[in-house]
Amino acid sequence: MKKSSILSTAILIIAMLALSACSTIAQAANIFNNAPVTVPQIPAAAAPSSPQAAAPVVAPLQQNSVLSTFETTFESIYTQVSPSVVSIQVVDGGASSSAGGPQQALGSGFVWDAQGHIVTNNHVVDGATNVEVTFMGGKTVTAKIVGTDPYSDLAVIQVPTSGLTLNPVTMGDSTQVKVGQLAIAIGNPFGLQNTMTYGIVSGVSRSLPSDLSGNANGPTYSIPDIIQTDAAINPGNSGGVLLNDQAEVVGVTSAIESGSGSNAGIGFVIPAAIVKQVIPTLISSGHFDHPYIGISGTDLTSDLATAMGLPADTQGALVEEVNSGGPAAAAGLKASSKTVTINGLDATVGGDVITAVNGTQIKGMNDLIAYLNDSTKVGDKITLTVLRGGKSVSVDLTLAARPAASQQPQTTTQNGNGGSATTGAYLGISVIPLDSTINKAMTLPSNQRGLLIEQVVSGGPADQAGLQAGSTSLTDNGNQIVVGGDVLVRIDRVNLTSTTVLRDYLAQTQPGQTVTLTVIRNGQAAQVPVQLGQP
Repeated sequence: MKKSSILSTAILIIAMLALSACSTIAQAANIFNNAPVTVPQIPAAAAPSSPQAAAPVVAPLQQNSVLSTFETTFESIYTQVSPSVVSIQVVDGGASSSAGGPQQALGSGFVWDAQGHIVTNNHVVDGATNVEVTFMGGKTVTAKIVGTDPYSDLAVIQVPTSGLTLNPVTMGDSTQVKVGQLAIAIGNPFGLQNTMTYGIVSGVSRSLPSDLSGNANGPTYSIPDIIQTDAAINPGNSGGVLLNDQAEVVGVTSAIESGSGSNAGIGFVIPAAIVKQVIPTLISSGHFDHPYIGISGTDLTSDLATAMGLPADTQGALVEEVNSGGPAAAAGLKASSKTVTINGLDATVGGDVITAVNGTQIKGMNDLIAYLNDSTKVGDKITLTVLRGGKSVSVDLTLAARPAASQQPQTTTQNGNGGSATTGAYLGISVIPLDSTINKAMTLPSNQRGLLIEQVVSGGPADQAGLQAGSTSLTDNGNQIVVGGDVLVRIDRVNLTSTTVLRDYLAQTQPGQTVTLTVIRNGQAAQVPVQLGQP
């Protein structure tokens, strides 16, 4: 019997036992096989005269090979893979910490090859001045950082091979992962080395914001095709493995959805397909070039479509902003230029709606991101099908390499006069507009408008002024965001109803200029002066 069928059978039997306390293993097995259940009868002569004295009828317990194999399979997977999983201890020199000064962090990783390369998350080693790796047997060695990619949240470190027995993992096919399949995680939660948990794949095709480290003021990007699991994942699991029932790595555990910072049954995993695409290049060159269009956008919802005079069931990716100097700008893609109010919140509309790439239908931004990641490379020429003014047109462009996180382009948005505005001074934050989900999570009035601060760049103007970023993960419309930070409602005398308003205002400022931000923090409004910096 294959492992997968053994595990499925065992799990189903366990579920039956839980549903009926009177069922025995043998009875549950008969139910599973659709066979009639025969309950042993007590001979009439031996029947007790009083119901209270009646002995319970219990079928004899028998050794169950399915459950035994179920346990043995888990033990075998742990024995095979656990020596490949390592604990990573990092000393951060303080460059990425708003608190300043050295800090220590823990994470996980796994052996990639016999040359000592180890895969982990970029956010585990970002800013590290010293990295130490501890193997299952307790041996600790110092590692060097070989390559990092914040856009996939992956990194490669390397340890000396002398005196080590290295056990590379076996990579699986994440494109075949389906909801309901078994998922096994091995990592170092809370520093508890080589901890194993299991559950199921609870979602696929999620997206996860990538860690742009010190560039929270610029555009943000998402990692596509993320696997969601309810296998217990906690702080310290980052960089560990998610396995299928064949002991193959189908992904790298990266983030959790939690109001407390600990496991709440939703973990996010970078798929093996991206790992296999990125890691060899990180080993050979130290970086990975992602194909880049140069836009910011959102899913075209029925409300947005109606506001643009399109049929309510129109699907696609609405272009909100076009990054200056990027392929989209060179190809003439149009950004949104009109602000409308939908359900009490401001939204920008009027831009191009991307409905297909090279003939492949695009239903939203996630489809666009996934297509670029899976089917294109830097330098490829692609054809976008877009709706512009209600008519379908084709736009050809050549994909460039996504700019480094420290060299993000400025964003161009069309203003009401048909001109453009680019960021003139540096604030050092990443923001998203409030919506009903965020307002509810932060106990704000349902009609509250403003911009939630998700990230604050360490050492930047906002950080120096004491502005605070969020700390609690939340899923909003399928995207993971961070809530709990300051909410910006005004800059000087201008109400901040959208990110475009903030960008346009900053475009009129100069480095060294002081602006006054009105913020909501813990339900209370306050004014915070900020001296803007150089972009």
